[in-house]
Parts: sequence; structure tokens; C-alpha cells
Amino acid sequence: MKIESIKGLYTTLIVFELILSVVFFIVGHLIGSYYIRGVGVGLIIAWVTGALAYFAVKRKRRKA
Repeated sequence: MKIESIKGLYTTLIVFELILSVVFFIVGHLIGSYYIRGVGVGLIIAWVTGALAYFAVKRKRRKA
């Protein structure tokens, strides 16, 4: 697998996780479920940490 396709896959997964977290959060509010809303919040936290790690590694590789 080429490096470019892996980078594209990482970016796609980060965007997909953001969309999925927003969907869970909104659905949790609409149906009034704390559990579903909590899943959305957990996915948002995972998205933030994943995005930060991706950009930190990308920046570090660019400097090296």
C-alpha cells in the first residue's frame, strides 16, 4: 500500500469519526437518551485526540 493512500485513509477515518460523533450526539438529544449522547461525547473525545496525534506526527515527520 502506498504512503499517500494510507494518509488519505487516516484523513477519511478522522472525518468519519467526527461525523459519526455528531450524529450520535444529535440522536441522543432527539430521543433523550443519556447513553447515546455519552457515546457521542466519547467519540468526540476520541476524534480530538486522534486528530491531534495525526497532525503532531505529520508535523514531526515534516521537520525530520
